[in-house]
Amino acid sequence: MWIFTNKGFLSIIQDFRDPDILIVRARFPDHIQNLFPDAKITKTTSRDYLYRTLLPRQEVVDMLKKYTEEMDYTNFKDSVDEPVYQRACSEVWGNMRRYQK
Repeated sequence: MWIFTNKGFLSIIQDFRDPDILIVRARFPDHIQNLFPDAKITKTTSRDYLYRTLLPRQEVVDMLKKYTEEMDYTNFKDSVDEPVYQRACSEVWGNMRRYQK
């Protein structure tokens, strides 16, 4: 699952050994740290996503629930503070808009 928040972009998959563990991956470590401040992040240069952490599924569910409950913006792209990430999000928005047509 891809998750775009105004705090970062995450790719989340299930651990093949344990369905109760999710692997939260990111292009930048702060994208994980911003949403999971206590996570132990590892860097894996042999993988597509350089940064990852293993978390209990329920912790990820709880974070997503809390994030949506506390969300207070009316425009996602405008809520992103980091300029390079904001441009990347705008490109995704444009690609999905073209896909819609």
